[in-house]
This record gives sequence, structure tokens and C-alpha cells, in this order.
Amino acid sequence: MAAEQECAAKGLVVAGLGGGSGKSVIAVGLAAAFAGQGRQVVPFKKGPDYIDAGWLALAAGYPCYNLDPFLMSPEALGQSFRTHVYGRELVIIEGNRGLYDGVDAEGTFSTAELAKSLGLPVLLVVDCTKTTRTMAALVLGCQRFDPAVKIGGVILNRVGTARHEALVRQAVEQYAGIPVLGAMPRSKDDAFPQRHLGITPCPEHAGAEAAVQALAGKAARYLDLAGIEKMMAPCAGEPQAGPPESGRAEKAVRVGILKDAAFQFYYAENLEALVRNGAQLVEINALTAPELPKLDGLYIGGGFPETSAGALSANVSFRESLKRAAEAGLPIYAECGGLIYLGESMVLGGEVFPLVGLFPVRFGLMKKPQAHGYTVLKVEGRNPYYPEGTEIKGHEFRYSRVEEWGGEPGRLALRMERGVGFVGGRDGLVFKNVLALYTHIHALGTPAWAPALVDKAREYHATQG
Repeated sequence: MAAEQECAAKGLVVAGLGGGSGKSVIAVGLAAAFAGQGRQVVPFKKGPDYIDAGWLALAAGYPCYNLDPFLMSPEALGQSFRTHVYGRELVIIEGNRGLYDGVDAEGTFSTAELAKSLGLPVLLVVDCTKTTRTMAALVLGCQRFDPAVKIGGVILNRVGTARHEALVRQAVEQYAGIPVLGAMPRSKDDAFPQRHLGITPCPEHAGAEAAVQALAGKAARYLDLAGIEKMMAPCAGEPQAGPPESGRAEKAVRVGILKDAAFQFYYAENLEALVRNGAQLVEINALTAPELPKLDGLYIGGGFPETSAGALSANVSFRESLKRAAEAGLPIYAECGGLIYLGESMVLGGEVFPLVGLFPVRFGLMKKPQAHGYTVLKVEGRNPYYPEGTEIKGHEFRYSRVEEWGGEPGRLALRMERGVGFVGGRDGLVFKNVLALYTHIHALGTPAWAPALVDKAREYHATQG
């Protein structure tokens, strides 16, 4: 039976010609439609993304995992994929950017390279706005650009009329010889509400469930679900081995996670890594909780503190309790939005919102991105979690910037070898057992992170009697 389960999974990669082509609509719609049939779907998102992954998880009713060939080694990526597809039926991977877009002209770390490495076919989503026969040339170009990439089907997105659809469908199938497996009509309403960083995250969208069900209905109506399933390829899976840490006799330590509308950017793999290393996760709403509960450690991920600045600032008792805990030595790891929250204040529209005040930093929000892309950092200063000399790979995407800070850049713990960081080509503010930085990390790309945080939490627990 186990062998049958292992062979049951089959999957594909949903890719586009570029950002905004509609691949998220198709991927989420497919995941929701298949899940609605009672199928066991496991979704993946290629690249460093939290928002699309959140929508995919909601659609599938199952955690979405990230596959990032820049952040992860090929071995770690392959192992993660195999263990997470084990026992599932259908695998849907949403790519990022255009099919062949990578970090260089050779397309390194592109969606196409990921599809080849996993041996999966590509379902190519094309935006047909104001075009007909030319779309066949674009599909044909993608097909011939790298013959090792198997494009198994095409989805026509934003088609106008039945005649428009027929023209494009005929041209693609005639010239490229690839089946058109669906045509999604143009809609006046955006499937996902947009905001300054793109799609609005699930936790901030009151109609998220309804939006997903609407996409499931559209997928069932306009996409050839049977044909799409037929083009999927087998995915070899294997059960997840028990971690080396599983033999520890220590009692689990309580690690808090700020999880609410302001803080929501957590990779499923990061949380699972903490649990494997002996953490009992405690979810906390920083907008409503009166104070920080008794903890041994705290992980504050990214998110959108600017959209909840008023509520975060107004919850004075919680802010003060968090600051007291940090001053008492509570181990805290904070990323991006978490870094901002630990600052003195944030200025929005001329109004100043006081925050935790652990670090004397005033942040502001700009209209254009202040940092966007992968990062590489070298640890050069003492901190609670990373030995000096360690190289860390991560990513940053933010509109915030440092408006006021009285510190010295040279005293920041991490030097940026790639990326922007906090200020002066550096990142990583340190206070006792607190490390706060703009860079996000992925536990599979930085495997020492979770053990370090849990070990520090265990040390702190021992001092509390």
C-alpha cells in the first residue's frame, strides 16, 4: 500500500510569459477545483513568496511549500519535494516571473530549470489581451527555446469573445502543436484584490474563502480539468525521515509566533523546522493580546505592520510586555516587519506611530520599493544565532526605509554581499538575545537557524527556574 501511495502523485508546473500573466489565478483555481472534488492536492510556490503561497494553501486545504533553487541546495530542494508529495494525489507548482526568467541571461534558477529538474511538464498561461495569431508565435518560441522543457498544455487567459478564443486556440494548436486546455474570459473584477506589494494576503482579505471558491467554479467551467490531469507526470515521493534531534530527551520549549494581520509571512518549512527541533509553537495576536504570554523564545516574521500600525501602536500593554521580555533576555528572531515592530516608531502620512521601542529606529514608508530581491550576507559580528563567518542566503522586499537611527553601521552584525540591508550595506541589529534584520531566510536554505533558535530558547528556559 505504501508503494502505491508513493506512485500515486502526479503533477505539473503552472508558468506564464511574465508577471501578471494570470498564473496565480490558474494555479489557485486548479488547486481549489481539484480539492473540491475530494482530491488530495499539495501546492508548491517557486521562489521566495509568501502571499501566493497563502492563497494556494487556502485553495488546496493543505500547506503550501516553497521551492527556491537560489536559497536551497539541489539536494535540499529535491528532498523537500519528495517528502511533501508523498501520499498526496495531485501536485501543483506555481512558477514565478516568466517561464525562462532567472537571475542571469542563462536563466539560472528559472521556472523552466525547476520544471526540468523535477521532470514535470509545464502548463503555460498566456495573456491574450489584444492579440490573436501572434500568441502562437510566442508559444512556439517558448517551446523551441529549450526543447528539454516539456510544455504539455496552454491556458488562454483574458480572452474577449468566443471568436477571439477560437482564433487563438486554432493558431496555437496548428502552429505549436500543443493542446489548449482552457480559456479564461476577461473579467472586470480582479480575482485577487491588489495592493502596493501585489496581491492582498489571505489574512487581510475578508472574502478570501469566497474568492477561492469563485476561482474553483471558473476553473471547473472554463478549464479542461481532465485534460490537465492527463498531462501531469508522475512525482516520486518518499516518507520524511525522523530528524536527528528527535532523540532529545528535553521537554519542548515554548516559542511564540506573532501571527495576525500585521505579521503573516512564515514559511511552512520554517515552522516545521522549529517543531522538529523541539519547539512548541504558540500563536499570538499582537493586535489584541493584552501581553506577551510566558515563552522561551519568540519568532516575529514579516508582513504589513504599516496596514495595522494604528492597532499595533494602540496595544500599549503588549508592546511594553514584549520590550520587558527582550530586556530580560528572551531570545527573539525578527525579520523585516518584525524588525520594524521592534523599532521606536513608524511614520505614515505624517503621523507617528510608536512601536516597541527596543531599537532607536524611526521607519517610513515609500511609494517605490526600497529593496527587492535575493540577498547574501556574511556574519561579521557577535549575535545570538549565527557563528561569525557564516554565509546566509535570503531575500528582501520592502517599501519601508530607515528615517532616523543613531547607531553605527559597522556595529551591525551582518555585511551585505548582495542586497540592500538595513543601512550602509549591513544588516542585523543585536540586543542581548535579539537579532532583527530585513532579510528573510528559509529554513531549508539556512538549516542552522531553527536549531540555534530552539537551543537559545532552551538555555533561556533553564535560567527561569
